[in-house]
Amino acid sequence: MNNKKPFLFDLTLKEITEIITDLGEPAYRAKQVWEQLYDKVTPSIEAMNGLPKSLREKLSAAADISHLHPEVDLKSSDTHTRKILFSLPDGAEVETVLMGYHTRRTACISTQAGCALGCTFCATGQGGLQRNITSGEIVEQVIFFERELRKNNEKLTNLVFMGMGEPFANYKEVMKAVDTLTDPDGFNFGARRITISTVGIVPYIEKFALEESQVNLAVSLHAATDELRETMLPVNKRYPIDVLIKACRNYIYKTNRRVSFEWALIDNVNDTPEQAKALARILKGMLCHVNFIPLNPTTGYEGHESKQRRIQAFRNILDEAGIPNTLRIRRGIDINAGCGQLKHAVHNNS
Repeated sequence: MNNKKPFLFDLTLKEITEIITDLGEPAYRAKQVWEQLYDKVTPSIEAMNGLPKSLREKLSAAADISHLHPEVDLKSSDTHTRKILFSLPDGAEVETVLMGYHTRRTACISTQAGCALGCTFCATGQGGLQRNITSGEIVEQVIFFERELRKNNEKLTNLVFMGMGEPFANYKEVMKAVDTLTDPDGFNFGARRITISTVGIVPYIEKFALEESQVNLAVSLHAATDELRETMLPVNKRYPIDVLIKACRNYIYKTNRRVSFEWALIDNVNDTPEQAKALARILKGMLCHVNFIPLNPTTGYEGHESKQRRIQAFRNILDEAGIPNTLRIRRGIDINAGCGQLKHAVHNNS
């Protein structure tokens, strides 16, 4: 693939219009291309049947419609989870997960190829960062699974930017992707059905608070004291808990929107009564919700998921403090598709 050609999913409607007119075609054709990309989710330029063949040929020579090449396609034994490893034109790799629930179809989207933040229990962090990916490479993950679902008369209902990478470390491209996906004249995905997760990059939480966006914010917390959190999430040394929680409270004040806190329960590490009490203390009075999930196993981390009695004791302390919380179901563990299990070298899993 010639990676120097413009990538259609990277482009705004205005930029596609410029390409179309440069090809000697009328400007209105650009809107037709836009509809083929985002309304009809057409898989190739050649298949854009609403366009003249001559335009399709010229557009194919001038632009790319895909950067994602499926390398490994895995389905979990419960049949509700599917994970695909995609290679990108330069050899970088990302994984994307589709999760099925009773009425929801949720895509877990990667925002970087790898991750530089080094969270100890996360396979992506253990592998390091390859590169930031473009807004179009983020968008195409969504379109790919929407296309797959439509084959069964289904559609995506929710998007979570919780795959590989730290979304706020690639802030500009992530927000551009959100703009593209929520464009009412394009894919028209509801912003309130999108969640962006961060480990706590405070300046970008503050920036996000000013966006006036309806997109949901989730923060990967995992510990309620600096001493413990620094051993798990190195970013805590730069943005300690008091600074992070202050930024979250400020976000809530400015947006009047709830913050979700993510917490992977690790046996005898962060599932203690002391951590539960500390968590209840720092979240007191906050418009928030805590999502618990038992730790998913990775080869680079020796910890184990919490036992049910420890989980229940932990949650009881939060319940007594009036902190809303939910215990999430682990999904796709057998294909390493769970939270913290995504990485860019899974060929041996196929």
